[in-house]
Amino acid sequence: MVYYLIVCRSLTYAQRGGRLLERAGISAYLVRAPRLISKAGCAYCIKISQRWLEQAMDLLRGEHLNPRGVYRQLESGEYEEVEV
Repeated sequence: MVYYLIVCRSLTYAQRGGRLLERAGISAYLVRAPRLISKAGCAYCIKISQRWLEQAMDLLRGEHLNPRGVYRQLESGEYEEVEV
């Protein structure tokens, strides 16, 4: 399964975003950003499955919880940044 990591600007924003997505019925997991994608030191992500990406981004933007970046987790364990 393909997962996406939505990088948030702080732990608080990640928590707010995760709760927002959970209330909308989207399974969301709060995780520390892997060092490979953490550009500003310590960062937190919301991990979601591929099928929820568009809806999750619409909800987050609607609440002004704009992400720092979105990354696709490849089966090899690497990450690639995506535009959404």
